Amino acid sequence: MQINSLIDLLRGVWRRRALLPVLLLASCIDRFEPKVAQKSVGYLVIDGAINAAGVSTIRLSRTQNLGNKTAPPAEIKANVFIEQEAGTRYPLAETAPGTYTSAVLTLSPDKRYRLFVRSSGQREYASDFVQAKITPAIDSVTWQISDKGLQFYVNAHDAANNTRYYRWDYEETWDFNSAFRAQIELRNNRLQLLTEDINHCWATARAPSIKLSSTVKLTQDVVTHYPLTLLPSNSTKLQVKYSILVRQYALTAAEFAYWELLQKNTESLGTLFDPLPSQLVGNVHALSDASETVIGFVGVQSVTEQRLFIDRNRDLPRTNAWLPVTGYESCVRVDTILVRNPTGPQDPRYISYFKDNPFAPIEFIDSRTKPAYSYSTAECVDCRKRGTNKQPDFWK
Repeated sequence: MQINSLIDLLRGVWRRRALLPVLLLASCIDRFEPKVAQKSVGYLVIDGAINAAGVSTIRLSRTQNLGNKTAPPAEIKANVFIEQEAGTRYPLAETAPGTYTSAVLTLSPDKRYRLFVRSSGQREYASDFVQAKITPAIDSVTWQISDKGLQFYVNAHDAANNTRYYRWDYEETWDFNSAFRAQIELRNNRLQLLTEDINHCWATARAPSIKLSSTVKLTQDVVTHYPLTLLPSNSTKLQVKYSILVRQYALTAAEFAYWELLQKNTESLGTLFDPLPSQLVGNVHALSDASETVIGFVGVQSVTEQRLFIDRNRDLPRTNAWLPVTGYESCVRVDTILVRNPTGPQDPRYISYFKDNPFAPIEFIDSRTKPAYSYSTAECVDCRKRGTNKQPDFWK
């Protein structure tokens, strides 16, 4: 995810830099369209790490033109393996386009491992062999209410002083309700009672930024009160209940340096005159062509995690400053007959209206002479437009 975010950012930086001469000279010359080099298109991007004590998930994609606004193309139908140096090979299965997942593995910290990829075009790639690191447990994930909102922190340490380089990512999940609770739906060309709840849903988001810390300059391997993320007091995520799952990774010095450079490239560029991003040099190489560029760094470590729940009614202040923005503020419910002289609740014109327009029925308005329906946009009625109505297994 972070790598794809970098690619998106680079597009924006290039556009701003390329636009500068146009703005300066627009009054005296014709519009200038810079020619962008295309040689950076098609590089393999490897996103993920080898989990030494669990399931490894690796995402493969390809870089694309700067002007392309679609998601990077997934690298599908590849053969992906985790290889122990002079030892066992563990396959990863493609569980979604470009996403490859292993079985639950327990890798020895005394051995070295790498990722091997053979593309559908029979090109071979591999990361450097890296010794597996054991990640210490997260001491705690804490939160604190402030004037700015809800601040989350992580605390960790390694009593053996062997970690020194830490990385965290996190996954947020929250539940929410659509603007209106529907009682009916259009199904099989009939307006009938709903068979599932489309008012209550859950949404999930991955961490948008890179979180790193090093204790190399400290006498003890301790990280205290490291700030993870800040939720504004009116955050949409705090409507009902919110959960954050924090994952911790122990890094090697080389892997930390890679993530630190990636962090600078994605977060430090703020103005037109900032320096261009540095070239990312990872530990993945093309075996068939040493000159081919490959983007990514595949580390090998166990992963520790901790989950935290925040309940709005129990944990947050009940003041106007903490009223959440729902995203449904502009939703309007309409009560109308819709059609002239309807023949009944299943009038074909009602069916056509909800079938051919971006609206969803809410409920039937009982009238013997003029049956009608209340409705709104599907976005305001069906929470599945913004998430899923399947409760996560971990939810409580």
